[in-house]
Amino acid sequence: MLEPTPLYGGNAEFLDALYEQYLRDPASVSERWRAYFDQLSPKPREERAHGPIRAAIGARAQQQPAARVSAGSGADARQAAVSRLIQVWINRGHLVATIDPLGLMTRPHPRVLDLDYFGLTPGDLDTEFFTGSLTDAVPKRMKLRDILEQLRYIYGGNVGAEFAHVSDSEERLWLQDEFQNERIKGSFSPEERRNLLWQLTAAEGLERYLHTKYVGQKRFSLEGEEGLIASLDDLIRGSGAAGIEEVVIGMAHRGRLNVLVNVLGKSPAELFSEFEGAYDPGRVKGSGDVKYHKGFSADLRTPSGNVHTVLAFNPSHLEVVNPVVEGSVRARQERCGDSQGARVLPLLIHGDAAFVGQGVVMETLQLSQARGFSTGGTVHLIINNQVGFTTSDPRDARSTTYSSDVAKMLEVPIFHVNADDPEAVVLASRLALKYRVRFRKDVVIDLVGYRRHGHNEADEPAATQPAMYHVIRQHPSVRRLYAEKLIAAGVLTEADAEGMLEEYRKGLDEGRPQARAALGMIGNKYTVDWSAYAQIDWTERVPTGVALARLHSLGERITSWPQGFALHPRVAQLMANRQKMVRGELPLDWGCAETLAYASLVEDGFPVRLTGQDTGRGTFFHRHAVLHDQTTDASWIPLQHIATPQPRVQVIDSVLSEEAVLGFEYGYATTDPKSLVVWEAQYGDFANGAQVIIDQFISSGEAKWERFCGLTLLLPHGYEGAGPEHSSARLERFLQLCAENNMQVCVPSTPAQMFHMLRRQMHQGFRKPLIVMSPKSLLRHELSVSALEDLTRGSFARVIGEVDDLPAQQVERVVFCSGKVYFDLLRARRKEALRDVALVRIEQLYPFPSDEYQAILGRYANASEVVWCQEEPQNQGAWYQIRHRLQELALGQRPVLYAGRAPAAAPATGIAKIHELEQQALVAAALHSTTTEETARDTTRLTAPLAPAALRKSS
Repeated sequence: MLEPTPLYGGNAEFLDALYEQYLRDPASVSERWRAYFDQLSPKPREERAHGPIRAAIGARAQQQPAARVSAGSGADARQAAVSRLIQVWINRGHLVATIDPLGLMTRPHPRVLDLDYFGLTPGDLDTEFFTGSLTDAVPKRMKLRDILEQLRYIYGGNVGAEFAHVSDSEERLWLQDEFQNERIKGSFSPEERRNLLWQLTAAEGLERYLHTKYVGQKRFSLEGEEGLIASLDDLIRGSGAAGIEEVVIGMAHRGRLNVLVNVLGKSPAELFSEFEGAYDPGRVKGSGDVKYHKGFSADLRTPSGNVHTVLAFNPSHLEVVNPVVEGSVRARQERCGDSQGARVLPLLIHGDAAFVGQGVVMETLQLSQARGFSTGGTVHLIINNQVGFTTSDPRDARSTTYSSDVAKMLEVPIFHVNADDPEAVVLASRLALKYRVRFRKDVVIDLVGYRRHGHNEADEPAATQPAMYHVIRQHPSVRRLYAEKLIAAGVLTEADAEGMLEEYRKGLDEGRPQARAALGMIGNKYTVDWSAYAQIDWTERVPTGVALARLHSLGERITSWPQGFALHPRVAQLMANRQKMVRGELPLDWGCAETLAYASLVEDGFPVRLTGQDTGRGTFFHRHAVLHDQTTDASWIPLQHIATPQPRVQVIDSVLSEEAVLGFEYGYATTDPKSLVVWEAQYGDFANGAQVIIDQFISSGEAKWERFCGLTLLLPHGYEGAGPEHSSARLERFLQLCAENNMQVCVPSTPAQMFHMLRRQMHQGFRKPLIVMSPKSLLRHELSVSALEDLTRGSFARVIGEVDDLPAQQVERVVFCSGKVYFDLLRARRKEALRDVALVRIEQLYPFPSDEYQAILGRYANASEVVWCQEEPQNQGAWYQIRHRLQELALGQRPVLYAGRAPAAAPATGIAKIHELEQQALVAAALHSTTTEETARDTTRLTAPLAPAALRKSS
């Protein structure tokens, strides 16, 4: 049997602690261990601090398997036990920390914090031991009872620190030192304490004022978590001192009104008018939104300079604002050249149940260190009410010990802090900001408090949480507790504390702004004037053609790469073909036209940001905006070498996320109107995973919050028999969301249309979302091509008329359609040599091109039938959303018929043979007249004959 040895996995934590103790002070470990550690590496001790001891000891043990180190006995053994005790307290003390002001939180008590677990006894309490893992703020040797007292204060007090999961030794040692120093040495001056009480007075004062003045109205009170206002005040002050110029805050509704008034300086008079519904309907733009969803911007004064602070607009969908804020921050950082995230800080405020329960939180956390999405670290504040919502039992809220545990996947520090201790709250805030500034990584503050009222102020929480609310109703407010502490310490008098309340209440009565640091909206040289994009003229024709000589020049640049750069053979062939296209020797395909559009915009001075899960190459092997050297794995993006000066071009293969990534791109686009921002779904139906962003932000953000957005969505769409999931981008959903000219929905059918559409998006004088049903099989369709000259003239055509030479007077049927089905119709008509059916493409479905549509109808005055043909089932696609426009503009003189698939629950069949039969049937129905007296009366009747019984779908 092998002799017992301390070099085994179960002792890894102890060995780490002992090694870190050795790194701090070699004399603090026994001579035997010191000699062993000295042999681990020839590197100096300060260099060895950057790697965990596990790896070093593991490697050493493998090299010398016979070398067995005894932990010794007697004094050495007890010192080793004490060293391990200290490290365990550092790692797990948070489990006994007094972080719950109500005393209701249940956590497993770790036996490893008990003396007997380490073989120590009460008889050891008066023995002195080295304190190696503790900070220099404590003596190097202390009695065990004093060591325990320090450990309980530092790690078992009102702040529970979790950083044992941080694997980087430099970070972990830094956190350990800083946290211990702050807990031992940290103190607040009388002035700082009075300011803290003022912040609590403002937080509590606003809530009580509103509770009295607007009884029963929803406000989503902050009471029980008033320390948030003190934390934000200190974080913004600290940001100014750290050189941060902008802070962007994202939060849900809990406490938002308090942040608006007491941090950002929104006028109480304005807030009161919102409670009273004092709106002038003639001056309200769009639909507006409820008061606890609104955003705000202001410049806040700090001793080190002004900090521009933004609170993002957010719907009731809780955490969905997180990626929007990150995208906005990234755009601000790039606008001011802040590549390290040193000048703009994202600050996200979460709810405890939402942080652990909403998937978008994890998705956004995963963006933290991703190259195309990193913002240099985010400070997260969790408003932990310890109850998810009124009827929720806290035991059902999650499967983890803490609501913050999901953040551990980033290996970032987490500080759990008792919200009843405002000094501890500020201490945690300062340490969190210090960590973020130093390491450029996320950090989490778990502000553990309670919610004095129900989910809203009309709710009765005791009905479902009787025990919790029995405690809450007897519990003094945070402000009361802190005021009593300061009075007892002689920092101020009872009269001073009451005077603060009177001063704040008087300010509210007078409707004066209450945030002492708020300066109003000042801005800086990077501030965007969005009013320039407010004048919208949909009828304006935006010329987007590019001169032929310029296209040739751009074509050379987009098909060039460094000498010796080895392309994959298939890519080399594609690029060779593309070189012929830009010389006019081959027809243009979609990939080439799209790339030329980007290149021309870059040359025009517009930055381009293109993201998606397979965007660099293109899902269908068609784009290849990023080239890869097959020998060195180096990459080359031709679009980054177009102009001098070269605007920023980013082509990013995103993480496998839709909701967070699309939210990020929305935030970016609403912050930077001068950049073409494109998000591409791998398949159009992937947008389903981001429906909240589409519904709550993209389609309605302007109507609710007056936020302009020029984001472009490329959603591959088309029926190729590939099954229900990847056929449809759910065109019907986007058209259902269209109203008040809120966005553009386009279905381009040629490469030239794609070129002009993308250029129009930036050259038109406004910023509206652009939803594109982009092609799949058309990418290489022999009929869906363009000539290079098509890019030199005109602009995006909202309607494309008949392309064959058909005498207008002979046309008896006009078939309107969009997308891929057009080419199926064209082939079939040419094959049958039909001369009485005209085919017209509607390339922009919203805003609907009424004038162009009527002009087509006027051209074919002899046509007795108008048909809408689509590939999608009747209850999907465009039919139900544009039918009224087609019928109304036909003036009732001609029936408007439908040719397409029957209504269906799924977007498409998964059986190729059925797909082919359905496609043949709808094409035949569109081209051949079946009009009867009955169908003339019923303009919604399916003109296609029913499929065979085995294939029939009932409506």
